[in-house]
Amino acid sequence: MGILNVTPDSFSDGGRFNQLEVALRHAAEMVEAGATLIDIGGESTRPGARVVSPTEELERVAPVVEAIARELDVIISVDTSTPAVMRETARLGAGLINDVRSLQRDGALDAAVDTGLPVCLMHMRGEPGNMQDDPRYPDILREVRDFLEERIAVCETVGIARERIVIDPGFGFAKTQGHNLNLFRQMEQLLEMGCPLLVGVSRKSMIGRALGREVGERLYGSLALAALAVSKGASIIRVHDVPQTVDVVRMIHAVESAREGEQA
Repeated sequence: MGILNVTPDSFSDGGRFNQLEVALRHAAEMVEAGATLIDIGGESTRPGARVVSPTEELERVAPVVEAIARELDVIISVDTSTPAVMRETARLGAGLINDVRSLQRDGALDAAVDTGLPVCLMHMRGEPGNMQDDPRYPDILREVRDFLEERIAVCETVGIARERIVIDPGFGFAKTQGHNLNLFRQMEQLLEMGCPLLVGVSRKSMIGRALGREVGERLYGSLALAALAVSKGASIIRVHDVPQTVDVVRMIHAVESAREGEQA
């Protein structure tokens, strides 16, 4: 899953792709490199990010979704919690709703049902503006699992089947460094929930803290976590650096698909 932020304030690439031609070109490059999903976001969810209005978010996202749906053969994921954005982008060709708030914003659950699209539910406490205010959990894995199970149950009651739900542990959202590392170490246990697992850690601060690297120096750490996520059963890897990550995933697949006795 290639990341396409059409925002001025995202933590890694804010402002780089918020013009339509540039955004479409970058999406095309990611598809050419091997991305099978493009995740378009019009509201930054970095720690401390400001909330944008539904109108502003839609004005950022809708033209990009429409252009990509017209020009590229790729699944479009929309990174949004806003009901109006869900409905309009579904009409324009989106194929997945990726909601960091797990459809908890007023009207989001109904909007998701109306679109008929699969959804990705992510663990987070609070809002991006306050989520890092001293988060505490007695057991981070149990907290994440219980939260996601509760949100899946809510979705099922309104007709969104478990088979149409992807789960995201929410690395970097309302979690300390220790929470992030321990959750990553144990996350294969979340597969017992029966939903595909999406992992998004590309260039995040958990890498920066572990390696002492600034945002632009986190490629190798991101690739290490991508490889580890695949080995732990992740189905979708959400990344900024598509060509490099595709090589990692293809190499893992080449090794794991080799048959005994085969010769070069």
